[in-house]
Amino acid sequence: MPEKPAPDAALRLDGLSVTFAGSTRPAVGDVSLAVAPGEVVGVLGPSGSGKSTLLRAIAGLERLDAGTVSWRGDDITRLPVHKRGFALMFQDGQLFAHRSVAQNIAYPLAIARVAAAQRKARVAELLELIGLEGFADRRVTDLSGGEQQRVALGRSLAASPRLLLLDEPLSALDRALRERLASDLRRILVETGTTAVFVTHDQDEAFAVSDRVAVMIGGRLRQIGSPREVWRHPASADIARFLGYTTVLDADRARLVDPASSGELALRAEAVVVTGDGGTRATVLAATPAVNGARARLDVDGIGAVDAIAGPRHPLGIGNIVTVRFDEQGIAVLP
Repeated sequence: MPEKPAPDAALRLDGLSVTFAGSTRPAVGDVSLAVAPGEVVGVLGPSGSGKSTLLRAIAGLERLDAGTVSWRGDDITRLPVHKRGFALMFQDGQLFAHRSVAQNIAYPLAIARVAAAQRKARVAELLELIGLEGFADRRVTDLSGGEQQRVALGRSLAASPRLLLLDEPLSALDRALRERLASDLRRILVETGTTAVFVTHDQDEAFAVSDRVAVMIGGRLRQIGSPREVWRHPASADIARFLGYTTVLDADRARLVDPASSGELALRAEAVVVTGDGGTRATVLAATPAVNGARARLDVDGIGAVDAIAGPRHPLGIGNIVTVRFDEQGIAVLP
């Protein structure tokens, strides 16, 4: 679902298309998007959906087949990369191993010939912002993966770029560290008022970091909205499945879950909860132990096979008859 760009946007993409040599299918097809000043837009999609290609096209690193890139109303489609004033941060950070933390962060300022005293002050400011005070003289090779990504972020922000482009910046880190850094990344971007486009395949990251989320599948933007809008109202069944909803019910079966429903519903496993106090009857088809009980596959009367969860008080055996209730927090309404 392409978006009509707003006239007061900082970044505007109109009908962007990129096709690689030898391919008949666009890697990016007819993408239009507006990013407001200071807004963080997360581009969320599966591997191969064209997210990184879109980011590179914005940066000027990919040749466009069609469309325009504008900044503050000026067409910059043919402007060279180094004149756009954008910064690009990759998932591996691409730090200089032979330089210290401070030298890495100061690198863009040195290239811009900023005076030494100003560089030192800016580096100190950024070290505080990214939570690495006292690390100025450390070698980046002595840092943890999370600390290295903080340094990469500090370097990306050093020259106060007009636009920050982040390509899967947290994907190389373990889950717990990604969650912590996603929160820090959001804080830093908001505190600095940075306009940013953030690419990820991880929905939790996209929802944690972004003001709005643009779902990209098959080279096209399929839905744009706030994290809550995208989560609770996926624009299609395939978007719902990408977001982790495992079952899509047609209108007739959806009414058995929610009598007020007039269309399709998508269910996560967490939407179907095994209870011991009555509810809709179901037969256990399969069950797998989980930390706090079990995940199950149930044949629910009138609905069919769905994924479900059960607490430790409800042991499940294949063929057992159980009852379930439906939790609206795990249910999404489809158009």
